[in-house]
Amino acid sequence: MNENWTPTNYPTTPPPAAENQKQRGSRLVVTVLIASLLSAGLAAGGTALVINQDGGGTTTIVRQVANPANSSDSGNVMPVASTGGMTIEQMYKQYGNGVVRVEHSSGLGSGFVIDSEGHILTNAHVVDGAQGEITVSFSNNEKVVAKVIGVDNATDVAVLKVDVPSSALTVIPLGDSAGLKVGSGVVAIGNPFGQDRTVTSGIISAVARSIQAPNGFSINGAIQTDAAINHGNSGGPLLDMSGQVIGINSQIDTGGQANSGSVGIGFAVPINLVKQVTADIMATGKAQHAWLGVQLSDVDPTLASQTKIGSDYGAMVANVTTGSPAAKAGLKGATGETTIGGRSYAVGGDVIIEANGSKVEGVKDLQAAVSSLKPGDKLELVVKTSNGDTKNITVILGDQPQDPTALAG
Repeated sequence: MNENWTPTNYPTTPPPAAENQKQRGSRLVVTVLIASLLSAGLAAGGTALVINQDGGGTTTIVRQVANPANSSDSGNVMPVASTGGMTIEQMYKQYGNGVVRVEHSSGLGSGFVIDSEGHILTNAHVVDGAQGEITVSFSNNEKVVAKVIGVDNATDVAVLKVDVPSSALTVIPLGDSAGLKVGSGVVAIGNPFGQDRTVTSGIISAVARSIQAPNGFSINGAIQTDAAINHGNSGGPLLDMSGQVIGINSQIDTGGQANSGSVGIGFAVPINLVKQVTADIMATGKAQHAWLGVQLSDVDPTLASQTKIGSDYGAMVANVTTGSPAAKAGLKGATGETTIGGRSYAVGGDVIIEANGSKVEGVKDLQAAVSSLKPGDKLELVVKTSNGDTKNITVILGDQPQDPTALAG
């Protein structure tokens, strides 16, 4: 379990002393966003963290989801930017006014406008713990009361709405977080430590990271960046060099230093996941997440060469949650562990090698397959059993529980 993330919302009251900060391992974790799809504690093998944030409430992290909200069947059309490159100056001039300041009685964060009707995206942890009104400030510093349309603690996403003329809004187009390349340039805009509409830039440092959502599940597919992200940046956009939003800035790694700012390791919830969640919230007021109910570990040639598992690739079922869709379908968890070259492997469980007709090379492939589906959908699996047989298993995916700590198994 990786426990090194810290939320980047900014409490209006001074942060507590260092000794009161939660520390895990050697580094302070401030969570900002993200959720898992699969099981208690692990989203198909991903890690999960829950941390109490300063200023009230629990914070969270994110996952990946297909079916972007601007697809033809979503019913909620969000603008998409052109693919032409922009300078940072051009980007800030065109879209900077679309970034807002989100405030309430115990916190301050960022958000951004996504349509001409006044919908605003931010992090769930930014609005968590609000007592009384939540206000949004635009570039003229005039505060407008915002209505909370819905909050999803599984992905650390919140949708707000303000009642202002469309002419007063600057809409920032949503992009595509699939296929992002490490080393590509990115720009972050937000309100670090209350400094309105601060722009910072950097690169994509890594993709497919796993962070923790406020409800304790994992958010997979998070984007890591070295663009400076600090407390108060939570909920603000991470943009590519075409001016498209590719993620919501949510967490930082502080290197274990209490009250620390950016050390060049920040995380954003991928926008494709955010778009799906946003579409669900706009349609029904809440989001649902497909749930398999397993903990997984990768299968690799090293493990295959030392044990008789019947495959040198796939996702090993390490554990099956009691009462989960996986349990009902008959998936079998590992019966033991083995250590090879200093690395521990789960052994004895079913190895999933195919999902809905696509090869499963490892855990991430299965996560992606589940993420693309909804509760009630069928997941057709091909598995290798512990005795080397191949069998087909059909799983009817469930709805992710709100509280993973209440799950057995």
